[in-house]
Amino acid sequence: MTSSRPYLLHGLHAWITDNHLTPYILVDAGYEGVLVPRQFVDNGKIILNVSQFAVRELDINGETLEFDARFSGKAWHIFVPIAAVLAIYAKENGQGMVFTPDGETVSPPSGDGPQPPPAPGGGKPKLKLVK
Repeated sequence: MTSSRPYLLHGLHAWITDNHLTPYILVDAGYEGVLVPRQFVDNGKIILNVSQFAVRELDINGETLEFDARFSGKAWHIFVPIAAVLAIYAKENGQGMVFTPDGETVSPPSGDGPQPPPAPGGGKPKLKLVK
């Protein structure tokens, strides 16, 4: 199957924007192919404002996220492989999603997860008619 990450990125970007909030992405700046202004990278990561007011020509496709933006007055073309996006969230309230590293899968919970505690007395619960 193809990665769900680009679909989730696109959908969450729209959801955050539709709620009049500011979408930010967290990017692994050390990932191969990432093109961002290195002077703004901190601990190997960079946070980018991807709101409609901060970027031009935003393109989120199956492989990359690209846009034009200004950093300290200088124009940049930002290029980020989708796999390098670590999270997308709203600046104002932190609502969004953190992505797992590529190659790592998260399994849905199995049906034999936590069970309700047994009824007192060790048997099935008993109902009594109260008049």
